[in-house]
Amino acid sequence: MLAQLLSLGLAGVEGFLVTVEAYCADGMPTMELVGLPDAAVKESRERVRAAMAACGLSFPVARLTVNLAPADVRKEGPAFDLPIALAILAASGALPAGALQGVAAVGELSLSGGVLGVRGALSMAIAARAHGVKVLLLPADNAREAACVEGIRVLPVRHLQDAVDHLNGTSPLLPMIAPPYGQGGGDAPAASDFADVRGQRSAKRALEIAAAGGHNVLMIGPPGSGKTMMARCLPGILPRMTLEESLAVTRIHSAAGALAAGSGLLTERPFRAPHHTASAAALVGGGMRARPGEISLAHHGVLFLDELPEYNRAALEALRQPLEDGFVSVVRVNAQARYPARAMLVAAMNPCPCGNYGSKTVPCRCTPKEIARYLGRISGPLLDRIDLQLEVSAVPVREVTSSAPEEPSAAIRARVEAARALQQARFEQLRGAGDAAPDASPEASCNAALTARQVSSVCRLNAAAQAMLERACERYHLSMRAVSRTLKVARTIADLAGEEDIASADLLEALSFRNPDGEYWR
Repeated sequence: MLAQLLSLGLAGVEGFLVTVEAYCADGMPTMELVGLPDAAVKESRERVRAAMAACGLSFPVARLTVNLAPADVRKEGPAFDLPIALAILAASGALPAGALQGVAAVGELSLSGGVLGVRGALSMAIAARAHGVKVLLLPADNAREAACVEGIRVLPVRHLQDAVDHLNGTSPLLPMIAPPYGQGGGDAPAASDFADVRGQRSAKRALEIAAAGGHNVLMIGPPGSGKTMMARCLPGILPRMTLEESLAVTRIHSAAGALAAGSGLLTERPFRAPHHTASAAALVGGGMRARPGEISLAHHGVLFLDELPEYNRAALEALRQPLEDGFVSVVRVNAQARYPARAMLVAAMNPCPCGNYGSKTVPCRCTPKEIARYLGRISGPLLDRIDLQLEVSAVPVREVTSSAPEEPSAAIRARVEAARALQQARFEQLRGAGDAAPDASPEASCNAALTARQVSSVCRLNAAAQAMLERACERYHLSMRAVSRTLKVARTIADLAGEEDIASADLLEALSFRNPDGEYWR
C-alpha cells in the first residue's frame, strides 16, 4: 500500500516542499530510505521504530520503501522523522487513507515518541503557505514562531501519539493562535543607556547620526574612553522593528538554530559581538552546510567588532562585499545559500598597540613602525565602507564626577525614529514614482541603503555645497564610494534636523567624519 504526506526542508533561509512516500509490500522485512538523504535522515529509521514502539504502534513487518521527493535535492537534518512515521502508519493501514490530504508535518522524534524542535520552522511555514498547504503539524517548541504566518493552521505536536490521535479524529489538536505583532510586549529595558555615559557629546552625536541612517561607524580612542559602552548603548536608540523586519530577522535566527525553544517573533534588534578570534566563515557564513554568519545574524541590527585590528585580516576583508550589497552568497561543495546581511557595522579600536598614541595624559611607548603596522591591519577598501570615523578621547575627571544628568537613550531614540519616518516616506515615494533602481532592496528603509540612482535623486546639493564637496575631493582624494557615503550621511543629518534640502553645514559635518586630515592613515 502506498501513502503520501507533505513535509518541508530547509535550504539557507528558504523552505522547500518535500513529498514523503511510504510503500509497504510483501517480502523480506526491511526498510529502504531513498531520495538523497544525509546521515541524520538515514538514522531516522531507528528513531521512528523506537518512537512507534513507545506509543504501542506496530512497525510493519514488510518490505518498506520510503522516498523523499524530489530525489535530486539533498535532504538534511532530523526534521523528517515525524512525516516518515506518519507515512509509514498510513501505508500500513494504521491511519485513514484520506487523513493526510492537505496536511504537512515536520519534527524530530525522540526514542520515547516525543516531538522535538527543528531549525527553520518559520521559513517552512512560509513555504507551506506558498504551496497551498492548509494544515501544518509542527513541534510545540516551534509553533509560536510559525503561527504568525497567516493563511495556514499551525498545530503544535508534543508527542507522536498526539499526531496519530489527531489524524484518526479521536483527539483533535487545537491550532496555535499568535497575538498581533507588538501587542502587550512593550519595550524591554535597555541593557545600557546613554544616560550612564559621561561626556563624549561628539561621539554620542555621531552614533545618533549612525542610528538614524543605518551607517557604519568606527571609533578610535585609548582604552577606557567608553567605546565599548557606547556601542552597547546603540540598540537602545535604534527604531523599533517593523513586522517585516521581525520576520526577516526571525527567519535567519531560526534557520541558524539560534532561536530559543518556544519563542515567537523577535522584536528586539539583534546585537552581535563576536570575539576577535572569529574566522571568516564565522563572520560571513560558511561551513560544510553553508550556515549563516554573524553579519547575517545581525541583519537589521548591529554587528559590533571590538579591537578591530586584532581580527584576522582575511575575515575582515570578507566583510567588504556584504557591507556593500546587503547580502552574502555562501557557496560550498555540499551546499549554497544566500543570506541577507543589511547590518550596521560598529567597530572600535585603539590608535596603537599600547593604546595611548595621541593621548594628552599618557605617553605612547610604541615606535612609528609598530603604529604603522598596527593601523595597517585595517585595509583602505574596508575603511572606505565605514561612513563615520570618529576619534573618542578620554573623558576628563570633572565630567566623570559631575552630577549633571546626561540625555537618556529614550530621548535620542525619539529623534532617530522621526528621522527614519522621513526616510521611509521618501522610499515609498520613490517606489511609487518608479524611481527605485532595479537593484534596490525592497526592505530598504534608511539612507545607508540608498542606491547610486537614488543618491543623485534625493541628495542634491546647492551651489555652495557642491563647491565645498569638489574642494574636499581634490584636497583629500575622496573615492567615488566615499563621496556617495558622505552624501548619505549629510542626508541623514538633514533628516535629523527636519530639513528638506542638504545645507552646507550638513555636508561639512558629514565630511568631518571621513578622517580627512589623515591623522591615523596617511
